[in-house]
Amino acid sequence: MGETEDLKHLRRAIALADEAVTEGNHPFGAVLVSAQGEVLLEGKNSHLVDRGPGHAETNLAREAARTLDIETLRGATLYTSVEPCSMCSGTIYWAEIGCVVFGMTEHRLAELTGDDPENPTQNLDCRTIFASGRRVVDVRGPFASLEDQIEAQHTGFWGKDRSS
Repeated sequence: MGETEDLKHLRRAIALADEAVTEGNHPFGAVLVSAQGEVLLEGKNSHLVDRGPGHAETNLAREAARTLDIETLRGATLYTSVEPCSMCSGTIYWAEIGCVVFGMTEHRLAELTGDDPENPTQNLDCRTIFASGRRVVDVRGPFASLEDQIEAQHTGFWGKDRSS
């Protein structure tokens, strides 16, 4: 897929992240797209339900692995607003999804979230995790044209009192 398609699906992942916040969850969204360009699944963060491990990418990859055949998974691209964390990267790898496209880096997210206890971001990029495996996962990102929008989304969320 070309950059225009990548941007289209990344914008949908960003919109899903906004929906997650509206539902009381963290601002993360993901979209799984087939090799033919068809949207197969969408995922959102589910922090309210699981208090942490229900990241958008992990939720989506698990559903994909349960419902789609291996060839579809290997040809699919997972689009996500922010680079997958180590847990999500591992889940994507084991689900055998073939490609990941992200808008903003995990490193930049860590700078934005600081010491927020709800996001103890690790300093480990997804390319390193995927490169340690036995199969290739293609990765594209970050996308500078979307970083300001994604940064604003996270700046507006992290550090706020969400206990009420």
